[in-house]
Amino acid sequence: MPKITKRVVDSAAATDGKRLLLWDDELKGFGLLILPTGVKTYIANYRVGGRLQRQTIGRHGVLTPEQARDRARKILASVADGHDPVAEKREADRAGMTIAELVELYLAEGPIDRPNKKASTWATDRSNLTRHVVPLLGKRPARSLTQSDVAKFQADVAAGRNKADVKTKKRGRAIIAGGPGTAARSLGTLSAVLTWAVGRKLIDANPAKGVPLLRLRKRDASLTADELSRLVETVETMQDAAELSRNAATAIKLLAMTGCRKGEILGLKWAWVDFEHGLLRLPDSKTGQKAVALGASALAILAELPSEGEYVLPAGRGNEHYTGLGKDWRRVRERAELPDFRVHDLRHAFASFAVADGASLYIVGKALGHAQSRTTERYAHLAQDPVRAAAERVAARVAAASKRGRPAAEVVPIRKA
Repeated sequence: MPKITKRVVDSAAATDGKRLLLWDDELKGFGLLILPTGVKTYIANYRVGGRLQRQTIGRHGVLTPEQARDRARKILASVADGHDPVAEKREADRAGMTIAELVELYLAEGPIDRPNKKASTWATDRSNLTRHVVPLLGKRPARSLTQSDVAKFQADVAAGRNKADVKTKKRGRAIIAGGPGTAARSLGTLSAVLTWAVGRKLIDANPAKGVPLLRLRKRDASLTADELSRLVETVETMQDAAELSRNAATAIKLLAMTGCRKGEILGLKWAWVDFEHGLLRLPDSKTGQKAVALGASALAILAELPSEGEYVLPAGRGNEHYTGLGKDWRRVRERAELPDFRVHDLRHAFASFAVADGASLYIVGKALGHAQSRTTERYAHLAQDPVRAAAERVAARVAAASKRGRPAAEVVPIRKA
């Protein structure tokens, strides 16, 4: 190959959609890489310990062939002196990478390493990272982060140190608040980023390991039978009085009857409703594809709805689904005198009633679509109610059998030990 000159570089081009490599016959290791896009980059190849390394020098146009050759000569001379420019640059990049840069890299390349992670989970990660991690730790060098830094980060988020009111869309806004729950979730996401960075050899260890998550106050998300009746009566009364749309009333009832997540009901399509087998066949959910069993009452509600469009709960305008449940729910729960009860708590109430009626935790987990059994274990204490009821029935039967001939009111003293 002739010497790389401006005339050679200008006339060279990649063909057949393949990149082209030109090597200089004057300086061994100095070359030009031409991509199918037409981009031309000067490079220097060398070997260290039998391993081939490639150092990018710069683009043609920014550098002339003579300037690029001078830089290549210096790179190759440093290799002859025992240096590895590529490894040294990589180490310098690692040392100088900030948490903000690490987060950006994780969000860009993390999905490649974890292809089975749900897009919705990545969206949640992005929110936690950009709204909590980057504002509080973004400027810190990633390799200098310590366990005490991570613990302080969790405490700062819990204390609301990065509270903000951010405009998102033309009429949208995001209220960024703190609290123990937000802090624990943000720490979990940060730990995932740091673990990924260790795997990529960007940092040596994960300083989030060993930092205990804040203990969250458990909410009582169950409904009593009276509260459930009051909620349903409120929904029906508001709907009859035209104070609540059919979409809102239907969504609330289906959420309570199925234990589905809010997004699964609001985004439900008629193509997924199997009336013949009494199922909702959801092609995708937080835990993947699943089938949701429908009771007769839920089927009756669905059968009464018009089914001309794509969605079970269509939006008032356009071709999308109904999305206004948040505002409608706030009015319903205030009227029903359940001010602290969230929409998602209808899912917990479904599970609570199912367990209290004798359903096993395994069956409840299947109904809710839990991927892990420990997620369902929060309802384990409720399983004692049907167990206790069964024990009382058996004890009463045994007691009745042992009291034949005795007066119903006879009291038998218990002998002390």
